[in-house]
Amino acid sequence: MSLLEIRDLTVTYGSGASAVPAVRGVDLTLRAGQKLGVAGESGCGKSTMALALLRLLPASARLTGEILLDGEDVLTMKWGRLRAVRWAGASIVFQGAMHSLNAVHRIGDQIAEPLLVHGKVTPTAARGRVGELLEQVGLPAARAAAYPHELSGGQRQRVMIAMALACDPRLIVADEPTTALDVMIQAQILRLIERLVADDDISLLMISHDLAVLADTCDRLAVMYAGRVVEEGPAREVYDAAEHPYGRALSSAFPRIGDPASRRAPRGLPGDPPDPADLPGGCAFHPRCPVAVEVCGEQDQELREAGAGRHAACVHVGSGS
Repeated sequence: MSLLEIRDLTVTYGSGASAVPAVRGVDLTLRAGQKLGVAGESGCGKSTMALALLRLLPASARLTGEILLDGEDVLTMKWGRLRAVRWAGASIVFQGAMHSLNAVHRIGDQIAEPLLVHGKVTPTAARGRVGELLEQVGLPAARAAAYPHELSGGQRQRVMIAMALACDPRLIVADEPTTALDVMIQAQILRLIERLVADDDISLLMISHDLAVLADTCDRLAVMYAGRVVEEGPAREVYDAAEHPYGRALSSAFPRIGDPASRRAPRGLPGDPPDPADLPGGCAFHPRCPVAVEVCGEQDQELREAGAGRHAACVHVGSGS
């Protein structure tokens, strides 16, 4: 059963000749209880897509397509229904906890706010629930009295996760949940997220630039480039043997355990992503692609089948190249 269906989602900033496409015709499906990762370099549109799921983009953004959450289109919801869905149906762990938390309010009050607004509980019950949530994410209940600056980066990220869990959502969108954390704390946060979504049967959509993290955490993986999904399939298969040249480049950018050669010379990818306001013709990746052929600069490629449950938008898929 599909909990979330994204159909031909396009997000454009501005209008007319100055219009800039940030997301271009994205189609993704997330089943109930599934974990879907979305990867790509900075500027590929993954965070814009995540914010679009709950209509959290500025008024200057124009959204077209469909975002079906439990069969309801988020893009056409009335304000009252959308407000309820943002907490009880789906919630988001924003990138950068220090900038997302209010510096002048205690964290307990910030976690309690959605409970009081949406849960219709008494202040006493909300305080009790805050303590439970903090302990659920590995913090003592007494930390409810702390201000954000009194917590470490990992502790603030745990607070953000507690806020996301407050109203028992069916879907959590985690946008770069381990940004700016050291490796040990990253691992703790990832294991925490995995445990919580498994224990509460929550679906997860996780955004990251790190394919290794997503392959280790998620069931399926989508790779985005220049606002489009260029590859999608089982997470470990995409990480180990990507079909699209961009997916292979992302995967090779990180050293692998047990592979000394990858530690000495991770390959990565030369050049920079294209300017969304001035995309190259044909496949947007072709100026950086090591296997581009003439048709790549003339014609964009749609996702095509690349094996059981796998799709990639590349002319070489199925050609043996």
